[in-house]
Amino acid sequence: MPSQAPAGEYRPSEDEPFMNDRQRAYFRAKLIAWRNDIIQQTRETLVGLHEDTGQHADITDRASSETDRANELRARDRQRKLVAKIGAAIERIDTGNYGYCEETGEPIGLKRLDARPIATLSLEAQERHERREKVYREE
Repeated sequence: MPSQAPAGEYRPSEDEPFMNDRQRAYFRAKLIAWRNDIIQQTRETLVGLHEDTGQHADITDRASSETDRANELRARDRQRKLVAKIGAAIERIDTGNYGYCEETGEPIGLKRLDARPIATLSLEAQERHERREKVYREE
């Protein structure tokens, strides 16, 4: 998840116009930093996986190593999808759609965007979506 802004840095406020230039710049920088962190972690993981290609004499060690590798690759796949969502959020900033609920068109709360800058639904719309998902899963 994206890191918090250091003390004294700009923080979006409800007291200013929603998605003004300063807020868009803030969220763009936050998204880019998050994406760069993920990409760096991915590079480190790939280096680690490449270095750990040795054969293990013990079958248990080999199985454990293969399980760890599979888990790491699954995590990297999730990170790859997250990078795509971050890219889509940056694109929404560029087109002027960032920060607005895809379902209702209403502004997504700044606190929600600060906590989850890739959010596309307002908190209320997200809760409705999750309730519908739960109902369909239970049927």
